[in-house]
Amino acid sequence: MKFLKAGILLAITLFTTSCESKIKNKIEPAKEVVLAEKFSKQDLQKYETAYFASGCFWCVEAIFESVKGVKEVISGYSGGTEENPTYEQVSYGRTSHAEAVEVYYDPTEISYIELVQVFFGSHDPTSLNRQGPDRGAQYRSIAFYKNPEEKKIIETYMVALEESGNYEDPIVTEVTAFTKFYNAEDYHQDYERKNPNNSYVRQVSIPRLNRFKKNFPDYLKKEVH
Repeated sequence: MKFLKAGILLAITLFTTSCESKIKNKIEPAKEVVLAEKFSKQDLQKYETAYFASGCFWCVEAIFESVKGVKEVISGYSGGTEENPTYEQVSYGRTSHAEAVEVYYDPTEISYIELVQVFFGSHDPTSLNRQGPDRGAQYRSIAFYKNPEEKKIIETYMVALEESGNYEDPIVTEVTAFTKFYNAEDYHQDYERKNPNNSYVRQVSIPRLNRFKKNFPDYLKKEVH
């Protein structure tokens, strides 16, 4: 299958800087998330949602934002049990949550299967509690499902990846029922786009986004930066 081949061939490179709080300094968080100007909360209600975690949400948000059919991506926290987690708590591993993204998409333009391909093709699913320089369970790989159909899609795709022989190590992605998503603080939203000179963004986020764009050119929006 074409989408499987593209996802399997994506290479993952490790870097030396980190996405943790010591990089994200001197920025005061806002209390509410401000969505993209072209979409209101009411506008977004007409779209489907999907939830993924695969490392620093700066990187993951930028990748999904570049995909055609994706209308909005929100950075946040999910996969844990604590209510109303903060960035400081999650980034230092003081909760059971992972940095995650909420993806609003139009199923007439892109399917859930294709979003799963984007997810697996844009990170290393064999890396346990780590993506690139970011270490800890807060950066673990999780594919959240909202219904049995989504769960089947994820699990079927994972079996195909395992059987492909392209990974030396087993896939460690968690397949988890979605329960609750907490928006991250406002200053995290669209961070890669708004802060291109940040050291982590230059060394990790942008290269990761560029690798994705190189491997998935057919999935990109025309206006991707």
